[in-house]
Amino acid sequence: MSSPAATRTSHPDWVKLPHAEAGNRIGIFGGSFNPPHSGHRAVAMTAMKRLKLDQVWWLVTPGNPLKDAADLAPLDKRIHMTSALADHPRMRVTAHEVVLGTPYTAETLKRLCRKRPDLNFVWIMGADNLASFHRWQDWRTIMDSVPVAVVDRPHASLSVLFAPMAQTYGYARIDEGDAVILPHLAAPAWTFLHAPLDGNSSTELRKRQTT
Repeated sequence: MSSPAATRTSHPDWVKLPHAEAGNRIGIFGGSFNPPHSGHRAVAMTAMKRLKLDQVWWLVTPGNPLKDAADLAPLDKRIHMTSALADHPRMRVTAHEVVLGTPYTAETLKRLCRKRPDLNFVWIMGADNLASFHRWQDWRTIMDSVPVAVVDRPHASLSVLFAPMAQTYGYARIDEGDAVILPHLAAPAWTFLHAPLDGNSSTELRKRQTT
């Protein structure tokens, strides 16, 4: 079991939904960020540039149902570390899922779309999550809610060919050369973005901290 500090924050501002103007193109980059690292920033920067996003919202989740919570750092710590890493004027960090009370991405996206129907949301994820994406709660709902940008990660390039999500939604994939239109497409729509690879991973960083 994780401690209460792992899933709660003492800073009210961290749980607010970031400000955005109607019509903005918003990338939602969710994760436990335990800890955040340069590979995460590379994914966020790639999506922001290639999709010409107005903002990227780093959504620091209280917990990940698919991961062991025993080594989950306190939420406040993860928010502070993520904020230090997301040092760009078009990046925002929030733990708004604390307010929503939604442990699953599918429900979070539905709630966000209801709250801000005037925004053009895109879900951003690293390709290292693609192989297991079909194990996420209501993963098809995610695909049917907002467009999705998958950014290449080390050892994950072939997932775009063999992952169940990629095969199931092959018809909805657009060429990465057309990625700039993705935020304005109706879901399901997704693209795979090739990018310079950064080998850092949260798992490896945690291992180093305990050895």
